[in-house]
Amino acid sequence: MAYAHHDILVKGYVDRVVLLHNHRVVAEHRRSWEKEGVFFNYLHYLPLLERKPGSLDHARPLADLQLPSCFDVLRRRLEAEQKKQGDGIREFIRVLRLLEDYPMAGLRDAVEKGLAIRAHCREAIAQFLIPRANRRQGPDRLRRISVAKPNISAYRVLLSGKEMRHG
Repeated sequence: MAYAHHDILVKGYVDRVVLLHNHRVVAEHRRSWEKEGVFFNYLHYLPLLERKPGSLDHARPLADLQLPSCFDVLRRRLEAEQKKQGDGIREFIRVLRLLEDYPMAGLRDAVEKGLAIRAHCREAIAQFLIPRANRRQGPDRLRRISVAKPNISAYRVLLSGKEMRHG
């Protein structure tokens, strides 16, 4: 949906259809040879759902999306926690948008970990997707950091009561 109302070049191949904007591939779908065949890539619709969260339950591109059961639990908890109309659904869609960058299996594991510790927001779940090697490693990491000792000679002048001159 980010390229709606933009010039798009459509290239049809035997097995796929490729859409380009300014020579950059913005979408690619397998080709249907059936009459009025339609294929959806739900990832293309997630940004639109974030703007129109009421469409989530009726979005045709998501009709065949088989989300693991932990996503149902997450959605119920978000809706219960965020009573303001639509806020829980919006946060749930923000979690789904992590699928734009991470595989379903990884997000499923992250959602399960988030549910286990009652951390339901997108930011908390995203933390479980970051590889451990990239996370700060607590005390072990701190031991490897060295800081130069400060030069405290200027403080001695203050303690002696003499005025320090800058030259």
